[in-house]
Amino acid sequence: MTLFKGQAVPANQVHDFHSPISAEGLYWVTPVPTGALTFSADGKTATLQMTNVPIIDQPRWPAMDAETTPAFLDFKLVFTPTEESVKYEDPMRQYRFEGFKAIAKLEVSVRVPSIDFAFKTDPLDMSKCDFAVIGEEVNGKYYEPSKS
Repeated sequence: MTLFKGQAVPANQVHDFHSPISAEGLYWVTPVPTGALTFSADGKTATLQMTNVPIIDQPRWPAMDAETTPAFLDFKLVFTPTEESVKYEDPMRQYRFEGFKAIAKLEVSVRVPSIDFAFKTDPLDMSKCDFAVIGEEVNGKYYEPSKS
């Protein structure tokens, strides 16, 4: 998540929050604890909720020498599918996604204790999203062209 003061242009970037590079060398990846991902009784709505996720604030990212400051993230993300199915497939890139357009709502709070900074988005019921999908993706060595 990137925060800007004024217009969303690189010169106005004041915070960039993301997971640190993992021990395995993965970037922007955070382990999801058991119980953080839940589904509604009908299996259609997915909710991912995590608290005190250790992240970093790297305001000058993507500069290679950008300093980092420890920070923490709390969030709740809810995906509810619509009835409109979608399929994206590119055999040349060995990629396929099949699922449904969805309504996504997100509420986030971030804390950077060392600089006494905190930010909170609007509540979940005020969240708006222009585009979301929920479904299954296959790529790379797991990809086989669909038969349909």
